[in-house]
Amino acid sequence: MADPDSHSVLQIFSGMVLAFFSRAITGVRPIWSGTVPSRKQRIYFANHTSHGDFILLSSSLPLGERARTRAVAGADYWNSNRLRRFIATRLLGTVLVERNWIERSEDPLLVMLRAIDSGQSLIFFPEGTRNMTDDPLLRFRAGLYHLAKARPDVELVPCWIENMSRVLPKGTFLPVPLLCRVIFGAPLQLQPDEERKNFLHRAQHALLTLSPHSDGEHRD
Repeated sequence: MADPDSHSVLQIFSGMVLAFFSRAITGVRPIWSGTVPSRKQRIYFANHTSHGDFILLSSSLPLGERARTRAVAGADYWNSNRLRRFIATRLLGTVLVERNWIERSEDPLLVMLRAIDSGQSLIFFPEGTRNMTDDPLLRFRAGLYHLAKARPDVELVPCWIENMSRVLPKGTFLPVPLLCRVIFGAPLQLQPDEERKNFLHRAQHALLTLSPHSDGEHRD
């Protein structure tokens, strides 16, 4: 069995390499619009249009925060072959959840809470799958609400990822050089007695207002 510490070192090194290449290809710039880098434990929730989204967001974090931040991703995709499984588990330390509620062997919420309770921050995509439509966002699933309710002390930070779907379109392997940005908004909290529908609507609105196509001023 491999030494767990060796996995941590490998993941930190892999994160540094991926950050270097993602910056070289996309020139990604973090825009700290409603918050600043912090050592607080966080859930970064973002729009999702590409398999490269979490790499771009992770690359926008300071080194210390990046080292303890893990992306949540679908086990059905990343466990589909040995190469993807190696990349997800050994190189990236991804938190893999089973999205098929009929066949899954473990509740995805428990998997994510276990990662949080071990001291990790998360990158989370509340749409649940990649958005391949013309709409800016798909309907948010309930996962973000359940995380907020179960761990109210963890900050929820909306993050808008710009242009990644054009850098790595669906079905392609090689990225297209194109400037990208990740816009970090003001943290949210679940309000006392706030209903799930209202919270998810508020979280979705907070994310949408970060889009360069909204009325928000994020054009630098």
